[in-house]
Amino acid sequence: MTMSKNSIAVLGAGGWGLAISNLLCGKGYNVRLWEFDPDATRELNETRVLPKKLPGVRLAEPVFVTDKIAEAVADAFVVAFAVPSQTMRPVAQKFASLKLTQFPMLVNLAKGIEVDTLKRMSEVLEEAIPEESRRGVATISGPSHAEEVARNIPTAVVAASKEIGIAREIQEIFMTPRFRVYTSADILGVELAGSLKNIIALAAGMLDGLEMGDNTRGALLTRGLAEIARIGKNLGADPMTFSGLSGIGDLVTTCLSKHSRNRFVGEQIGRGRKLKTILSHMTMVAEGVDTTKSGLALSQRQGVEMPITAEVHKVLFENKAPIEAIDDLMVRGPKPERWY
Repeated sequence: MTMSKNSIAVLGAGGWGLAISNLLCGKGYNVRLWEFDPDATRELNETRVLPKKLPGVRLAEPVFVTDKIAEAVADAFVVAFAVPSQTMRPVAQKFASLKLTQFPMLVNLAKGIEVDTLKRMSEVLEEAIPEESRRGVATISGPSHAEEVARNIPTAVVAASKEIGIAREIQEIFMTPRFRVYTSADILGVELAGSLKNIIALAAGMLDGLEMGDNTRGALLTRGLAEIARIGKNLGADPMTFSGLSGIGDLVTTCLSKHSRNRFVGEQIGRGRKLKTILSHMTMVAEGVDTTKSGLALSQRQGVEMPITAEVHKVLFENKAPIEAIDDLMVRGPKPERWY
């Protein structure tokens, strides 16, 4: 089957996959949405809604839904991966095993760092899918809650790729009057910012659960961004990326929004609930939990100080009380203020 420049595959029918499918369908693309669960696929085909994943939003009728990945990607010229970060590799490997003859552009929509390898999502795609089976890899990131994108609330994001030409193609494909897309060649910085801000969002939620004030929240966001920029610069990212949409834009949105799953998890922990209990009652994935593991490991490997990340890790996985983590951050030795 030959590639159709009007056909786009979206892999993953979570809230983001549903929202992006509607967005692309609204632009006139032939969208095929892959959902791994046959029961959820059947429900989506019959009702066009998945209320546990994106309540109040109906999937556009023209979107074709299938639980067969080969059927979804058969003639696609763009394949968008809207799956959780820790399942990105097996889904990418499943795609690679199809041995298709077309060369689609691959777009990562996830925000996370693989725990076992400390790889960013574009790196996972590049490793799992041979170069001869793809035409460029890009990431879309920024302050973009699916709940708002699906309702056409004005949103701005950045499409990043090592090949700026690929970023520009993705910009043209995804941009609408309500979904503005900028471009960047700093995919490293864009992916780090989008992933690591979820750790700070967990901390922001803990502050809310403890009923801390605006002063504390302002300090957290500022110093959280500083440590994200610090590890980013160490790894070779452009520090200015962290002042953009994928950096401060996404950080502020995720730390303050009622839609943020990571902020919600942190808030529940701040109120005294246990992580395991919180996660057992959630349908969607809070990416920051696993990213806290990979973020801390990355900082240790690079020898870069990330004190907020370290304290969030202790709260999540070492049974440290959130108020003790705050106290220990506050009494650290005096330092000059540095951006990164």
